[in-house]
Amino acid sequence: MNRYPSIADHGLIGDLQTTALIATDGTIDWFCSPRFDSPSIFASLLDHSRGGHFSAHPHDAVFETKQLYIPDTAVLVTRFLTENGVGELIDFMPVSSESPSTRHRLFRVLRCVRGTIDFDIEIAPRFDYGRQQHELKVADHGVTYTAGNSRMSLSLIREPDDERLARWQETSDGDLHFSLSLVEGHMRGVVLETGSEAPPQDVPVSTAQRIFDDTVSFWQDWISRSTYKGRWREEIDRSAITLKLLTYSPSGGLVAAPSAGLPEQLGGERNWDYRYTWVRDASFSINTLVRLGFLDEAAAFGRWLRDRVVEPLDSDTGPLNIMYRVDGDPDLVEEIIEGWEGYRGSYPARIGNGAAEQLQLDIYGEAMDAIWSAHLAGIEFGQAGWQAICDLLDWLADNWDQPEEGIWETRGGRKNFTYGRLMCWVAFDRAIRLAAAYGRPAPVARWTVERDAIYTQIMEKGWDPTRRAFVQQYGEPVLDASLLKMPQLGFIAPRDPMWLDTLAAMETELVSDSLVYRYDPSASPDGLRGSEGTFSLCTFLYVDALARSGQLAKARITFEKMLSYANHLGLYSEEIALTGEQIGNFPQAFTHLALIDAAITLNDRLDEAAARGRH
Repeated sequence: MNRYPSIADHGLIGDLQTTALIATDGTIDWFCSPRFDSPSIFASLLDHSRGGHFSAHPHDAVFETKQLYIPDTAVLVTRFLTENGVGELIDFMPVSSESPSTRHRLFRVLRCVRGTIDFDIEIAPRFDYGRQQHELKVADHGVTYTAGNSRMSLSLIREPDDERLARWQETSDGDLHFSLSLVEGHMRGVVLETGSEAPPQDVPVSTAQRIFDDTVSFWQDWISRSTYKGRWREEIDRSAITLKLLTYSPSGGLVAAPSAGLPEQLGGERNWDYRYTWVRDASFSINTLVRLGFLDEAAAFGRWLRDRVVEPLDSDTGPLNIMYRVDGDPDLVEEIIEGWEGYRGSYPARIGNGAAEQLQLDIYGEAMDAIWSAHLAGIEFGQAGWQAICDLLDWLADNWDQPEEGIWETRGGRKNFTYGRLMCWVAFDRAIRLAAAYGRPAPVARWTVERDAIYTQIMEKGWDPTRRAFVQQYGEPVLDASLLKMPQLGFIAPRDPMWLDTLAAMETELVSDSLVYRYDPSASPDGLRGSEGTFSLCTFLYVDALARSGQLAKARITFEKMLSYANHLGLYSEEIALTGEQIGNFPQAFTHLALIDAAITLNDRLDEAAARGRH
């Protein structure tokens, strides 16, 4: 299984409609087009033999690699150190238009920085998860791949007089190998383009340089809009850029991760497709983006969320699904890619997501909290939006008091999850505040009755007096890290004795040094085989909760330790294995959202403590 790079050994590039994962050896082993959730073209990350790849690396058998981003950008540089010289592979995607597009360009610029270097390049696409055969046509200025209705071209970055630098070789299965010899100062490369009917053509080096400069400027201009000036700015900026990369600009929808099928346990079955927009994850992004000053992005997702609320589904699980495609389509039929072994043998490799139609009552609270955060930032909504909110709350008033699948999308049956009730309380609480703020007509008296009933129920049934803690589900003494959000959401004071006891209980059972498990599957069966690692999101929630409770020293060391689990570029997958290895889909938006929130909360509390010390 050593044919697979570590999940953390990747960088992410994108154009705000799709992305590519590039390993530290220069291989693109995950790329879908034209959207995040489109079928793959390169997917050797899920099957080394059948998935397809696009590799570029030195011909030398032995070389060392380093990887970095151009500062404050999503432009990735992979450096190769060989006995004969130093080379660079610069990967980037020019930002797409605001309209949905089938045309996407991926630049792979090769440079010789010192000495001489020979590059070997191999393009082995496997369209539609390897289910679609392709034809290869080699021309003077590049190559064209055709697979059914899909078309992809490869153009050369070169000068008119240097055809001699490249040597081509086709294979019987439609793959392409070529080598490129460069000396110090040379810059050449290739441009991969999907969805264009134009034939491949030479791209002058000066043109590639101009597009590179424009892409760098876009990202540096964008991140300069951040209003955050406190500690951990570098980590926050990298997380913000990652969130931007995971946003589908035509709709404003934020995908949970750009990948599918990466395991929560190596060799296990917890391998889900995360290339969709979760109401929960993306709702929390509004508050996070507002805190950083990115109001345009917050407003864009607000419009995506408004459209889901205004056009409710006729579903047995309520007016909202828990997730959608980036354009709002609720069709996420789950299937297994037959014949693929999965990452390091983690079968099955799944696409689609069967959890889409689960009943998860917490999403209504997250949606309403997002709308409230948008209101506080000056982002308004009209009468149609308000009527849709009232209709949504009417449904919730009739349906909140029932078992559900819960935030973690368990497949072991519906239960009375405390977190789901907590977020229903949030939904009514925020709706009551909005009605007062806007002076809109609403059944506030009924909402107040329901809000207070949920509060009382949680205090009576969600609190376990024996464990001295709020628990995952009514009647069971199981802890759940999702409840770390209780003080953040204003349900309980962060220094309330009941909360401090809950936090202490979690530290005993769920916290492993600086890392936090979301719950114990052996104590609360979730309908799936195997175990999982610690949940990176929950670790950052723990930091936030510690900071709010005044435990600043513990919060800071926990946060700093967690930063050490980031990959070489500052990116996080969903979970951390017992070995410290990153596992699960990568990079995960929710983790980077929680990192930003924890950093801001901790920074503010440290500043407040320092100010008190000066007086």
